[in-house]
Amino acid sequence: MTTRCILYFTADEHSVYRSTGRGLELDAKFQADDAGVEAFQQYLQGRRGALFYLLADLMGEDFHEDQIPYLRGGDREAILQRRIAQRYRDTRLAAALSLGQVISGERRNERLLLASFTNTQQFVPWLDALESAGARLAGVYSVPLLAPVLASKLKLSAPRCLVVTANRSGLRQSFVEDGRLRFARLERTVEMPAESLALFVRSETLRLLQYLATLRTLPKDGAPVQVLVVAPHGQRALFEQTLVSDTRLVFRTVDLEEATRAVGLNAIPAEALAEALYLHLTVKKPPREQFASREERRRFLVWQLQRGIVAAGALGFAACALAGGSRWLDAMDSRGRAADQRQQAAAAADQYQRITATFPVTQTSTENLKLAVVEFRRIAELSGSPERAFVHISQVLEQFPQFELDGLVWTVGRPGDTRESGTAPPTPVAATAGAKADDQAITLEVSGRVNATQRNDYRGITAQVQRFATALGSSGGYELARTQLPFDITSEGTLTGDIGASTADTGEAPRFTIVLRRKLP
Repeated sequence: MTTRCILYFTADEHSVYRSTGRGLELDAKFQADDAGVEAFQQYLQGRRGALFYLLADLMGEDFHEDQIPYLRGGDREAILQRRIAQRYRDTRLAAALSLGQVISGERRNERLLLASFTNTQQFVPWLDALESAGARLAGVYSVPLLAPVLASKLKLSAPRCLVVTANRSGLRQSFVEDGRLRFARLERTVEMPAESLALFVRSETLRLLQYLATLRTLPKDGAPVQVLVVAPHGQRALFEQTLVSDTRLVFRTVDLEEATRAVGLNAIPAEALAEALYLHLTVKKPPREQFASREERRRFLVWQLQRGIVAAGALGFAACALAGGSRWLDAMDSRGRAADQRQQAAAAADQYQRITATFPVTQTSTENLKLAVVEFRRIAELSGSPERAFVHISQVLEQFPQFELDGLVWTVGRPGDTRESGTAPPTPVAATAGAKADDQAITLEVSGRVNATQRNDYRGITAQVQRFATALGSSGGYELARTQLPFDITSEGTLTGDIGASTADTGEAPRFTIVLRRKLP
């Protein structure tokens, strides 16, 4: 596992802490001089490839608010570098923190907070030592950059707030507005009792409040400012007695032990103060903005890329393994089903053998018997039956109740065998089977009378018979072969006032004959 170390940079001495997940361990201390640099170089031997974070807790920080046009990509980066170069002579350790957008008229700008150190040369030997040792520099941070993260971890959600901590380097005050750093200062302290330290916190907070009002960063008649004070371990009650809220400041005191639990830190060195919170957050929740350039962080960025490739490869391998496992389960299931099918096939074959063993001895083979069964089925399909015709006639008669049938002749045979009268002698089944399917047809001769119609209404009778014939021939697969009306409507005959002398004399209804034909399949 990669070792993560934090170089805590103060004015008097520099300390190296090692992050152990949810704890911190003091690894080494170095003086802030050339001898300390040499000792640090010796310390780095054998630690090639370790991750290093540099956390500065120094006086002499510069914060300057500026505005640039609202841009993205390379244009924004170019303007940022130009503004930083205009503000600072040494731009090696400088950062631009975004404070959000501002709209003035029709133009949209971006507010920036330019931040750097008044003396950047004090970092150079230590950064060069990390570079020569092959260590991976994750970034150069300052304690104020971690103040918004600490306020969020301690559930401080006021629009404007002050985060005050007693670090080993002094009293750190950071002004945070809408979750973004606006200003910070460090005031040196000497060893003093807890009551004096609490009074010092109150007096310095009032001084910072007046300074921010002078810079117009705070409105004069605005709401009280929330002040979060991290008290040393065991001194919370004393701080709460001294830090009394008023119309300008609303104090909230948190014990150091409670704060360490809130940020997820379980173990800290015995001599560490509130800087342990910032050290832990530097590794666990580093802010996006920091002071080191991409060139100084090159090894760290390559390491991140390598980890991303390894993670992507592991994810791809896991996906392939999952897909392979799914395919393997499918294959096992298919093999199981195939085995079941083979068992069923073997059982069916055994049952077939048992059944065929009981058959009487024949003079022909099983294949010939199969052919005989197939031929018998074909002959049965070519043989017509009158049931279907009777059903068809009855369904049509339900739609025409005025028709009464006198005769129904059903025959099977070739169409040419049908006599002109519409009747034909019955065709034997054997003869039907011997003919081709295209030559065989079922002929159905329907004869009957038309009731509920005046006998001299020739047009009405003709229309009703034609509708009845059309209904018979339009469904069931039947074709209308011939229709014989009760009278002759051709040009060769003479249409008289009564429909036949016998019909008029006897009073019977007009008769008709309809011949239908359906080819066998």
